[in-house]
Amino acid sequence: MKQLTSKVEITAPVGSWESLRAAIQSGADSVYFGIGMLNMRARSSINFTLRDLVKICKICRKNNVQAYLTLNIVIYDGEMKEMRKIVNAAKKNGVTAIIASDQAVIQYAVSVGMPVHMSTQTNISNAAAVKYYSQFADVMVTARELKLAQVANITRTIKRKKITGPSGKPVRIEIFAHGALCMAISGKCYLSLDNYNASANRGACYQLCRRPYKVTDPEGKVELVVDNEYIMSPKDLCTIGFLDKILAAGVSILKIEGRGRSPEYVKTVISCYREAVDSVTEETYSTEKAAGWMDRLKTVYNRGFWDGYYLGQTLGEWAGQHGSLATQRKEYVGKVTNYFRKLMVAEIRMESGFLKPGDAIYIQGPTTGSIEFIIPEIRVDLKPVKKTAKGDQCSIPVDTFLRRADKIYKIINNTTN
Repeated sequence: MKQLTSKVEITAPVGSWESLRAAIQSGADSVYFGIGMLNMRARSSINFTLRDLVKICKICRKNNVQAYLTLNIVIYDGEMKEMRKIVNAAKKNGVTAIIASDQAVIQYAVSVGMPVHMSTQTNISNAAAVKYYSQFADVMVTARELKLAQVANITRTIKRKKITGPSGKPVRIEIFAHGALCMAISGKCYLSLDNYNASANRGACYQLCRRPYKVTDPEGKVELVVDNEYIMSPKDLCTIGFLDKILAAGVSILKIEGRGRSPEYVKTVISCYREAVDSVTEETYSTEKAAGWMDRLKTVYNRGFWDGYYLGQTLGEWAGQHGSLATQRKEYVGKVTNYFRKLMVAEIRMESGFLKPGDAIYIQGPTTGSIEFIIPEIRVDLKPVKKTAKGDQCSIPVDTFLRRADKIYKIINNTTN
């Protein structure tokens, strides 16, 4: 493998303060997030507000992380004022770039000097499209349907023809590397709009494709469940097993999907891909390492994994059941009520379930992010105990500073998966 000449950027999904901190903790180079209702996750995740923008950008600057704001839905005339307000706020507060597909957003952002990244919804599938959009953007997300060889051809053409963006630098290509896939072309689905008048292209998808369906004959006498599969619900994309090939194709940015996912999802996935990218760069990447990362990725939310279309697969792979196949789940047990910095001990109020030494836990909070570790010891009334009970005020040693109201979750292995 030829050593990479430039750093590959990993961009993390952020749908909460906890996820923002988790992304930074796990080595993300950039984060992307939505404001209000003008983004593709408007109703499937908790979006930030304009007031949050100042704090988000401050945190990102402090940690040397790029901040990308998604404004990637179809915009209607009645929303132009709100769109301009968001773009203006983004520019004022130092957002790195706006992710967009609607020409109204693109044109306005360019007019006020706000950098733009082309969203996957623009369906960029060839070098000619890259050349056209280069008048607006330095970064472009290619269509999810492309084979890796097609992506490589685009990156070679950019280099050969010296296609540059508004900054004068060569256009960079970003691809989806991990997370949920939609059955529609680059996410442009009308199934939810047709059935519920709630458009996926407006961030309001009801995810009808994720449901099981039956095939019924015209007379209604015979019903078949096709292969017991969710025939419109693809498995999640996972590229960690051929990440060396992706980077060799000239991809500059890896996008991790999941703004509606948990902080531990963000931390686990970003950590794995950070390690994998660094391994490729250092020429230590191997199938054995990839298998280890895959096991870790399976512990958090997923619908099962497949390679997508990058390696030439002609048919999708469909989920076999509804919901997650994660090998682990978390169970809320209590909150941090105090942290004694000198002793490095956290005081916890047990509100549900129980904890015992040897349990693996997550501690999560808006400033703390997501911390995972195994409890070495638990004390109640300063005395070691084998198990806590609901209502106990217990203490555990933790070498990371915690905040009051940080939530404690016990990690439980899912024996059914």
